[in-house]
Amino acid sequence: MGKAYGFIEIQGVVAAMDALDIMCKTANVELVTWERKLGGRLVTLIVQGDVSGVTQAVEAAASNAIKTPAVSGVIANPHPEIVRLALKSAARFKNPDGSLK
Repeated sequence: MGKAYGFIEIQGVVAAMDALDIMCKTANVELVTWERKLGGRLVTLIVQGDVSGVTQAVEAAASNAIKTPAVSGVIANPHPEIVRLALKSAARFKNPDGSLK
């Protein structure tokens, strides 16, 4: 199966970390990046993996997280522009040598 991106937007950093933990424990997915909006009141998590794993992870987090997500979704075989935007967001957390800040 191809690559997919999964998205969860949820209220609060603690709820986002809980949702991310659920996603990573449910399926073979990894965090691509995360965004905090409105002072951290809304947090968007982006994970990647194969389509079935990402779908399973997003569904598990949406139904089991400590808060109900505002929205969630899966994009199978994301367009290169979507990948570019996700990698641009992720670049905020990396040093010039590629290591994490």
